[in-house]
Amino acid sequence: MIKPIGSEELQPRFVYDSDEHDKLSHEAESLPSIMISSQAAGNAVMMGAGYFSPLKGFMNVADAMGAAESMTLSDGSFFPVPVMCLVENADAIGDAKRIALRDPNVEGNPVLAVMDIENIETVSDEQMATMTQKVYGTDDAEHPGVVAFNGQGRNAISGPIQVLNFSYFITDFPDTFRTAVEIRNEIAERGWKKVVAFQTRNPMHLAHEELCHMAMDRLGCDGLVIHMLLGKLKKGDIPAPVRDAAIRKMVELYFPPNSAMVTGYGFDMLYAGPREAVLHAYFRQNMGATHFIVGRDHAGVGDYYGAFDAQTIFDEVPEGALEIEIFKADHTAWSKKLNKVVMMREAPDHSKEDFILLSGTKVREMLGQGIAPPKEFSRPEVAQILIDYYQSLNG
Repeated sequence: MIKPIGSEELQPRFVYDSDEHDKLSHEAESLPSIMISSQAAGNAVMMGAGYFSPLKGFMNVADAMGAAESMTLSDGSFFPVPVMCLVENADAIGDAKRIALRDPNVEGNPVLAVMDIENIETVSDEQMATMTQKVYGTDDAEHPGVVAFNGQGRNAISGPIQVLNFSYFITDFPDTFRTAVEIRNEIAERGWKKVVAFQTRNPMHLAHEELCHMAMDRLGCDGLVIHMLLGKLKKGDIPAPVRDAAIRKMVELYFPPNSAMVTGYGFDMLYAGPREAVLHAYFRQNMGATHFIVGRDHAGVGDYYGAFDAQTIFDEVPEGALEIEIFKADHTAWSKKLNKVVMMREAPDHSKEDFILLSGTKVREMLGQGIAPPKEFSRPEVAQILIDYYQSLNG
């Protein structure tokens, strides 16, 4: 199986030993505690689950700046985005060297992790501006990722963490949330050698389904891991339970047995386009995928990024940093001429009118009115789940 990044073994930060877990949970209740942001909580979950391995904790400002500017930390290791614990006010910590990090997303704000503090630094406006521009490619206050990143505060608390739970992901998505450790184990159990991963924050229409089949066929893969984001999204995105149901129905009906796993991970969407594509590849290698599909406008929002920026950025990844291979896909759509889904660049004799293309707005309108998109766009069984959701909003 493909090795995790930077080591022979995955290094999850979750405390798996039950005695140690009990002891740490008990200790955490007596430690000074601080409420962290939703973005920091997602980072803690990803470290706990092994996805960000071998990262041991939250970055200091020098490492965060290195990640933003050159995807390289102070020790020379590779990481494509800053992983920070930023807070408005660090007074509650005092001079404590060990603190409890409380979860903003779960009622009662239980302790999510325990942190050994190495540094508390103030991030300057200039440093925040540099990180924002490098990671998001914009400083536009309308960009949802820019808003979330800059709204956390300016005090950076850094140091290694020990994670005690996986926030709401394990309770809200018990059948879907999986750690990188669990996915690696299941890939091994299924006997898959070549595995392609597909990232989604949306339901999958026919073009996405066919793209996965294409990638599997062309790469000669044994298996596909559909790996959906389960964390916070921007307003108007379809909630994870609905997306989950739609994707499971598609896999059940249109994929052969033992060819696809439906899983998810606990993280808030960054909407950082190219940089987020590299992060996606990073943690897909850690979960055991050998290949990763990067399509048109991957992890984008609005028109902040060029259609294929998320593919060309892999030319900037330091040599040898990633072993996972990128399957570079074009937009896929139904060809009226060929009567099947194709990658648009592979049909040079087609004009726009030869494809069935529907905007997201148009599809949402149709679903809201109880109208299924054409079968060349969406499987009817998938469309029905989405119709039921949109009609419940109107009801």
